[in-house]
Amino acid sequence: MRSGQMDRRAFLRAGAAAMAVVGAGAWLSGCAPGSSPAPAAAPATGGTLRAAFVGGGATETLNHLTGPTALDYVRARARHGALGAIDPAAPDGVRYDLLAGIDVSDDLSEYTLRLRPGLVFTDGSPVTVRDVVYSLAAPGTLGALPYLKNVVAAFDLDGTRVEDDHTAVLRAVSPIVDGRLLICQSNLVFPEGTREFTVDMPTCGPFRMTGFEPGQGATLVRHDGYVPPEGVDGPLLDGLELRSLPDSEARANALLGGQVDYADNLAPATVATVEADGAVTLTQTEVPFVNQLSFSMNLAHAPFADPRVREAFKLAVNRQQIVDTVFFGRAVIGNDLLSIGFPGYDDGIEQRPHDPDRARALLREAGAENLTVELTTGPEIPGMVETATVLVENLKAVGVDATLDALPPGQLYADFAGYTALPFAGGYNPPQPLLTAYQSGRVSGSPSNFGFDRPDIDALVATARSAPDETARTEALNRAQRLMWAEGNSIIPVFAPAVNAQTRAVRGITYAPFADFTGASLG
Repeated sequence: MRSGQMDRRAFLRAGAAAMAVVGAGAWLSGCAPGSSPAPAAAPATGGTLRAAFVGGGATETLNHLTGPTALDYVRARARHGALGAIDPAAPDGVRYDLLAGIDVSDDLSEYTLRLRPGLVFTDGSPVTVRDVVYSLAAPGTLGALPYLKNVVAAFDLDGTRVEDDHTAVLRAVSPIVDGRLLICQSNLVFPEGTREFTVDMPTCGPFRMTGFEPGQGATLVRHDGYVPPEGVDGPLLDGLELRSLPDSEARANALLGGQVDYADNLAPATVATVEADGAVTLTQTEVPFVNQLSFSMNLAHAPFADPRVREAFKLAVNRQQIVDTVFFGRAVIGNDLLSIGFPGYDDGIEQRPHDPDRARALLREAGAENLTVELTTGPEIPGMVETATVLVENLKAVGVDATLDALPPGQLYADFAGYTALPFAGGYNPPQPLLTAYQSGRVSGSPSNFGFDRPDIDALVATARSAPDETARTEALNRAQRLMWAEGNSIIPVFAPAVNAQTRAVRGITYAPFADFTGASLG
């Protein structure tokens, strides 16, 4: 076996065993939103925690900048240090990790990053603010998914002023209020000069990688040089195994059969069939830490350029049916708006109803009674394909000849350019604040907006990000949301929580927005 390669046969044996175990259950714990149950005593140290995730098969990669699955990020987060995480309850809206804090100038034009002292990579070399600046710029220089390019777009990183090894001043391209959120959202730190991501590269997170096999899993051990932020214990585990099991039932069976200790993001049907077993615990994230399921209508393809057709498709959707039949009540109805529950979300906009009669009338007005459309999606998160199936049936009910193309796991975003060229595409977004969600994929010219280029909405969002007066910012953001609700090309029928299961020995897993094992323990 070559260095860094997983024992593939061992993972296959574990997966086969998981499929063979008879499904049993879990019960929903009364835990705090977004975290595992609070321990009754001090957490134990040591042991190897085995965790199963959806994964992406052969497309899995160590390059988290381009890796499209949750597991790609979880794996990277375990070994690369994070600058911070989004936390609406925190004073700055973020929880800092490698950073001690971010100071913002009064005119919102400069952001001073303060790196915690004493941080080291796994090879013993110090982490400096130069590594931070390089890592923030990497989505532009190395290429990345759109949601990781917010900092590159918002700051003049070439003009960064490095004051010492722990202090750097970033100048915004234009004044912005949400710079802290951009900097701390999903941004990880790796050594300056990194061009490729390998098993044995120096890393500064809580764990050090020892093996990786795409589609099978990864093994990691504790990074003894990692210093957690204040208030966090960890890492407490000796080791961590992250296994790739695309099938939800297989993940649950692996947990119940003792092959893993934690099963991530179970499908609603799986959860519904395993609630009776008291040997494991369910945890469920709460608003705003819920995944957005969305269906994009590409304006480059007729007849979606007609707003009447877009409105008809939105009215055709029976959102309550999706909540009840797909998620068994464990979902929140969406209103075709981004980032439910985050600050700035306009809950004063009327809920779009299920109105098939009006949908048929709009299609007739648009001359699109005999419209044929194919919806493409994939099982990137639980409930995605099932939600798309209901949507297709809803469209058929209003006269649309709709069909579904459900791709295999890990394939939906494998060719991202191809994905954004689809006429009608289903996808998901992890929880993120409203302004950063818009910047990630809604601004004019972004492939992720599927042709909905609206400079007028861009201007309103720019005001919401930069106006010195809070009232002006709020009014601009509300106007932008009302335009997106009335004229936008996205159907956002539901927001779904991540429902995870674990043995009773597992404690301390947090979500930011995906599973973080820094403070996890086994007992």
